[in-house]
Amino acid sequence: MSNIPETGRTTRVTVRLVALQILVFSLLLTLGGRLWYLQIRNGDQYTAEAANNHVQQVVHPAVRGSILDARGVPLADNETRLVVSASRTELMKMPDDGKAVLTRLADVLGMKPKDVMDKVRLCDAKTPQPCWNGSPYQPIPITDEASAKQALQIREREEDFPGISAEPTAVRRYAAPAGSNAAQVLGYLSPVTDEQIKKAEDTKSPLLRSDQVGSNGLEAQYDSELRGKAGVTRYEVDNLGRVIGQRESQQARPGDNVVTSIDSRVQAVAEKELAQAMKDARKQFDKNTGRNYKADSGAVVVMEAKTGRVVAMASNPTYDPNAWVGGISGKDYAKLTGKNSNYPLLNRAIQGQAAPGSIFKVVPTTAAVNAGYSFNGPYACTSSFNIGSQVFKNFESENYGGISLGRALEVSCDTVFYRIAYDEWKKDGGNKPKKNPGDWFYKTAHQFGLGKETGIDLPNEVTGRVPDRQWKKDYWEANKDAWCKSGKKDGNYGQRIAYENCLEGMKMRAGDSVNYSIGQGDTLVTPIQMATIYAAISNGGTLYDPTIGKAIVSPDGKDVQEIKPTSHGKLPMSGTLRKQIDSALAGVATQGTAAWRFQGWPQDKIPMHAKTGTAEVYGKQTTSWFATYTKDYSIVMTISQGGTGSGASGPAVRKIYNALYGVDAKGNIDQKKALLPKPQASLPKISSDGSIEAEPLGKQFEAAGRDRRRGTDS
Repeated sequence: MSNIPETGRTTRVTVRLVALQILVFSLLLTLGGRLWYLQIRNGDQYTAEAANNHVQQVVHPAVRGSILDARGVPLADNETRLVVSASRTELMKMPDDGKAVLTRLADVLGMKPKDVMDKVRLCDAKTPQPCWNGSPYQPIPITDEASAKQALQIREREEDFPGISAEPTAVRRYAAPAGSNAAQVLGYLSPVTDEQIKKAEDTKSPLLRSDQVGSNGLEAQYDSELRGKAGVTRYEVDNLGRVIGQRESQQARPGDNVVTSIDSRVQAVAEKELAQAMKDARKQFDKNTGRNYKADSGAVVVMEAKTGRVVAMASNPTYDPNAWVGGISGKDYAKLTGKNSNYPLLNRAIQGQAAPGSIFKVVPTTAAVNAGYSFNGPYACTSSFNIGSQVFKNFESENYGGISLGRALEVSCDTVFYRIAYDEWKKDGGNKPKKNPGDWFYKTAHQFGLGKETGIDLPNEVTGRVPDRQWKKDYWEANKDAWCKSGKKDGNYGQRIAYENCLEGMKMRAGDSVNYSIGQGDTLVTPIQMATIYAAISNGGTLYDPTIGKAIVSPDGKDVQEIKPTSHGKLPMSGTLRKQIDSALAGVATQGTAAWRFQGWPQDKIPMHAKTGTAEVYGKQTTSWFATYTKDYSIVMTISQGGTGSGASGPAVRKIYNALYGVDAKGNIDQKKALLPKPQASLPKISSDGSIEAEPLGKQFEAAGRDRRRGTDS
């Protein structure tokens, strides 16, 4: 038996009970305080958050604005199609990841199950097209060409097609008016990515997961204006997902329309003539290589001389931008990006770089006069020019005796420019250059705007290259280790060149300057750069930023933001020199290297100016260049591996001018047949309802457009 007194035991039990009561009371007090905090102190906040957990939002995509030509004709607009889409989120909830549903869907749509499944897989670095590059939470379009019967089957058998929708949707259409596709100018759309959404979070035009965004061309350049703003409706639902009320609704705002300076009729002619010129060039024999010319790519730019606005821009090879609508197939994607595709997605008018050949000679002509040489000369035009043991030949070894710089432009005499460039190289110190060399030829090229972007309103323009002393130094720094490793003083030709470059690759050598003076060597230009330069010679010397966008028009037509021409500089030549060069380039078209292409041209009514160029490219056939202008337009065409300037590009450029001015083979002008005898200054008419009234194309062009949309070759 315990020796503890009964009173002591009772006291201990009492203490324990009191402690337990205090503990329980404390817990109840804490719980009550927490309930007060949740329900009263922060009750409104948590009530709102709870309500938000039962709000579902439905996104209503905005109708994308149209891209119109200068007369209001749609180049890109929208049409309603039956679009069948799959919710990847719903498919992934199924035991088989939705394979059975997609197989049944393929059967209804008349597609292969694999093709349907490929479309809903997500893109990554290792996944080939087709795949989904957009958000995994966004409905993925399977086809935008579903028939009404197919859509009805899907809707009536919803239990067989969970996660599948078939709805009428506005989809992009590239209308190809007059038979012109303008693919590289327009670009295409693709699903928005998570990276793009994050990048646009703090902008005036944030992106939603349901958005399609421009991926190239004008679609990308003016994406924020064209896209508009999607509408969002938020519904309150119960815990079973049933709608019990509408919280708020924001209507979608359609995108703005972009009016361009492109004339679809001229665009069609430019595309057709470029393609035909390349076909014709492939029939011509190249005596230097012993085979026909490849003529594997080309570009042409038609520009308003007084504004810099682009009337037509064609690049070949090309593609159909409609191939991207609704998701591109693996076969089509391979055609556009594969090793054998020749990369039709490239816009060679702004991304194609090549040595310019003799169309570059307006630059060294200006440099020579600015350096103190007389325009009138005379300068010896011999058949060749020697520097030590190295012989630099005149094209086709012609000898014209003593001539002016103007005549040198007319007959494209290389040796005149060789001599002046060599003299300037020696004045600058030769192999031991002065501390501050004059470098007139290189500085003048930069003043002409070469070696940098023109500022055209298209993405991904390249700069070309002026191979001046700084470029030589940078290039040597980047390559000297490889040259020094592979070079041998007594090795083969390639090894000897590498050895020489290792030792002296940073120096401006005599041969570099001589080659540069006629647009050869390491010089690179783009067609848009040369079109800008020749337009500036035409307009009195102003270098305009090339533009394609002419105005942004709101959906209701009430707000019109005109995109006015802007300048990025003046040509570095006096008014007298400009007139002298202008006269010489007129002589090229009447008695020089381009005269045979402009026989019968009404020179007295529409003075023509031209310069031919045939650029030699190491390991390839010659590049054809043809640069021209009138008082209204500048046209530049180039064909890679196409032969001579006047031989390959000349006929096509003449035909484009014939179409612009309505000139026939005999030189007669028919105003009724002239597509655009003068640049179109005004904007198309805008109706009171906001629609833009387009001028008629003409029967022959309407037929060409219909043929192109059917997929035939117009």
